[in-house]
Amino acid sequence: MQLGFVSAILGDLPLEQVLAFAADEGFACVELMCWPPGKADRRYAGVTHLDVTDFSAATVTGVQDLLRIHRVAVSGLGYYPNPLDPDPAHRALVSDHLIKVIEAAAKLGVGVVNTFIGRDPTGTVEANFELVKQVWPPILDAARRAGVKIGIEHCPMLFSADEWPGGKNLASCPAHWRRLFEMFPDAPLGLNFDPSHLIWQSIDCAKAVREFGPRIVHAHAKDERIDHARLHDVGVMGLGWHVPKLPGLGDVKWSEFFAALTDTGYDGPVCIEVEDRAYEGSLAARQRALRQSRKFLEQFMG
Repeated sequence: MQLGFVSAILGDLPLEQVLAFAADEGFACVELMCWPPGKADRRYAGVTHLDVTDFSAATVTGVQDLLRIHRVAVSGLGYYPNPLDPDPAHRALVSDHLIKVIEAAAKLGVGVVNTFIGRDPTGTVEANFELVKQVWPPILDAARRAGVKIGIEHCPMLFSADEWPGGKNLASCPAHWRRLFEMFPDAPLGLNFDPSHLIWQSIDCAKAVREFGPRIVHAHAKDERIDHARLHDVGVMGLGWHVPKLPGLGDVKWSEFFAALTDTGYDGPVCIEVEDRAYEGSLAARQRALRQSRKFLEQFMG
């Protein structure tokens, strides 16, 4: 396995400085964010370390030169919007950009693009699976042509009353993963596995890894802490009773998670994803978060 990080936490640094930091700190790889240039509509979104809207041959060569100079690999390209947004016009914009990210990955020789399946939070589960059948085949066809695998992250994207009760990502649990893989049995579709999203859903992370190990194409390392006092007040149907933390500062059983990964033969990237508000005060604090996470995770990865 290769230890890396998700570049979103260093969104104020240009690509060259992100790669230089990764090299200096001993990271093997980085997942590079590829949002369309512009203002973010939520935290950790809107970061553009690769602008795929104008991905010329000269740009490709420049990026490859930087990777060679710093001796850091790209674990995957990341773009995490809602491809099943209720607005058809917005869905089309998202799909078009996602296909550009896929094409850029192929030009760089990067084999994975990470994203969300998406969800219309106003619709039922069944209605959303019907929407998947409409929206996703062209995207998967583009990935197939490009020789790129799609890594679906399984965060439910449920943070506010506007997204309750289903959130904005259909692929949040094993039952829905099975349906997706049955729906597209031969598609280049896999999981970008993040144990933090299963903790607060009371889903056994190690069991899920062992069942879906052959489908895991990328992994994130983020922890989640259950606030039991808040949970007592609002119950499981409330909000705000679980918070993302650095690896080792929450409730993920990391030894069980890595044991399951190795049991399934996974030997790909594991990228630290920092979303811990306690480390957001400055660039130095965010860089410290990556160092601290690296030191913790190295005990499991060697």
